[in-house]
Amino acid sequence: MKILRMTAFGLAFGAIGLGQSVGSASAEFAAKGDPKPAVVLFGDSNDGGWSQSIDESRKILEKELDVRIPQAEKIPESATAIRPATELFIERGANIILGSAFGYSDTFKELAEQYPDIVFINPAGTTNGANLKSIYGRTYETQYLCGMVAGGLTKSNKIGFVAANPFGLVNWTVNAYLMGARQVNPDAQLSVVFTGAWADPVKERAAAEALVEQGIDVIGQHVDTPTVQVVAGEHNIYGTGHHRDLSEFSKATQCSSVWTWDRFLKPEIERIAAGSFEPAAYGAFLSINDGLIDIACCGDAVSEELKAKVMAERDAIIGGKQIFAGPLSDRDGTVRVKEGEVLSDGDLWSMDWFVEGVSGQ
Repeated sequence: MKILRMTAFGLAFGAIGLGQSVGSASAEFAAKGDPKPAVVLFGDSNDGGWSQSIDESRKILEKELDVRIPQAEKIPESATAIRPATELFIERGANIILGSAFGYSDTFKELAEQYPDIVFINPAGTTNGANLKSIYGRTYETQYLCGMVAGGLTKSNKIGFVAANPFGLVNWTVNAYLMGARQVNPDAQLSVVFTGAWADPVKERAAAEALVEQGIDVIGQHVDTPTVQVVAGEHNIYGTGHHRDLSEFSKATQCSSVWTWDRFLKPEIERIAAGSFEPAAYGAFLSINDGLIDIACCGDAVSEELKAKVMAERDAIIGGKQIFAGPLSDRDGTVRVKEGEVLSDGDLWSMDWFVEGVSGQ
């Protein structure tokens, strides 16, 4: 399944979290010497999801930048594990440290202050500083597009979604998924089950099986393993993946929301080498147009007509279309976005509500 590629992209800064403000958005910073990145990876490099997506981009960067990028795997979200792994890389000459987890945020902040000549970049982080930048993607864009696929494939008008935790960055994927489905199928309904864990194949299987029993015929996900897609294949229904192109695990998978970290990190590392690293007070919150995320689409079950609609919406998003534009109400009828307005980044990160048509826990 093809992952769509952009030819140009820029930076868009959003509210990733409560990062400390920095003095200038264009302050110059250069790591000493040639760029020598190293990766501190939260999970297994072959986990099939989040960690593997970072590892695959690391390998791409090695080729494109012609530099070896060492990596430490399975480093838990604990300062007692993060700090020694990071400091070992620094002792060996690394001057750009790439993280991989929300739970690295505080330790990376401390390390960045302790090592002001080292640049720290942390996917899914929440802390920022003069030499520290957290990055994340506007994954509601890509889940919206995969939702269109789900809406076009369902025959029962019942689609399902297995999610990890009811946080803002997960809730926006749930909402966008149904909004995309209703772009092509206004009668679509979505049932969501939260597992309470980012990567737990047992819980993911149980959640997917429960949704199948409810009569859904397409299932999406925002969890780290491909288990949901495997279950979809076992029950002869369709699925859509998250983090990576999960069609390698199941023929059921017809679209995936994917990370393309290398598209952002290559020019970012080149900027660091050139002395033009740009701090961001609240991190970098990046879209399809910025190069950090995209879709792998489409599977054999997707008609040319449906694919054309998905690609047209992708083009519209690249052109500036806003997913959470008003008027928009939640499932209780409360207006969340007024006519003519767009949901702010802060409201996205704190999203604790669901659109009409979403049910479940």
